[in-house]
Amino acid sequence: KPGEQKHSKEPSSLQCMHLAVVACGDRLEETLIMLKSAVLFSNRRLCFHIFAEDSLKPEFGKKLKEWPSSYTKKFEYNIYPITFSVGNAQEWKKLFKPCAAQRLFLPVILKDVDSLLYVDTDVLFLRPIDDIWHILKEFNSTQLAAMAPEHEIPKIGWYSRFARHPYYGTTGINSGVMLMNLTRIRSTQFKNSMIPSGLTWEEMLYPLYQKYKNYITWGDQDLLNIIFYFNPECLYVFPCQWNYRPDHCMYGSNCKGAEEEGVSILHGNRGVYHDDKQPTFKALYEVIRDFPFEDNLFQSLYYPLQSKFLDTVHTLCGRIPQVFLKQIEKTMKKVYENRVIVYLGANHRY
Repeated sequence: KPGEQKHSKEPSSLQCMHLAVVACGDRLEETLIMLKSAVLFSNRRLCFHIFAEDSLKPEFGKKLKEWPSSYTKKFEYNIYPITFSVGNAQEWKKLFKPCAAQRLFLPVILKDVDSLLYVDTDVLFLRPIDDIWHILKEFNSTQLAAMAPEHEIPKIGWYSRFARHPYYGTTGINSGVMLMNLTRIRSTQFKNSMIPSGLTWEEMLYPLYQKYKNYITWGDQDLLNIIFYFNPECLYVFPCQWNYRPDHCMYGSNCKGAEEEGVSILHGNRGVYHDDKQPTFKALYEVIRDFPFEDNLFQSLYYPLQSKFLDTVHTLCGRIPQVFLKQIEKTMKKVYENRVIVYLGANHRY
């Protein structure tokens, strides 16, 4: 593809878990910390698909090459330009946040990829990607994408109170973490509000935007809500711990899955990693950012995190530290146990 930078042999879809992200503006560091969290905990090989503005491409390559070889051998990556296959490119690029609409075009661009996990730049993995990747096997015969609800409680949800367009379910869906079977998306005829017959994904995008552009607030996420309103059988809804946002704790704890299992994927939307509105989210971001790759996970990641959390107990999210710590502690124990077993197996044959 024109402008695409490749840094490995062609990935095998069977061996690789594909992760896509779109980075524009000042999102370089945030994206690298997200990728770092993915590499720290995951087991299977990862294939990163990084869509970036031209000004950011050299920096991504430079920074990723600085990571130690013990981690770079766990992934391969391609860097792509920002491109839109239909409609006005500048219009798409400015929709909601810079370049965010690029995610709508992933099935069209990544034609050789069967399945993919898309995440926003402000996401942190607190457990292996392997675990959300397994959800693909839970899709029934009509499901082709998975997302979490935008909110758990309709009476305080944004879509249920303010939306001026169709949306999925009772609270809408959040597109910051989106698991996709691209093969199914490419081969499906989608019901829509424009013509009686079905349209392919690519055929549908621009007319849908033209029809609803004066009614949408959250850009591409609203378009996805409209698509799955008309095609609800195509969506698998996973629970809130896979896309845990400040809304889940700033009004009191309202994500039961996180209370029971811990947060699996943290989504620090609204810039909370970079201000002081949600110090619990900021603490997690800073600890993963500052973790030296080769250090001990418990000593240089988990214990500093516990210490930082002590300073957040006066906040609503900080009052439930176990929600944030449970899954990451479990994940680190598994990583540690796996390394000990490998070490013993290699050196002592028992």
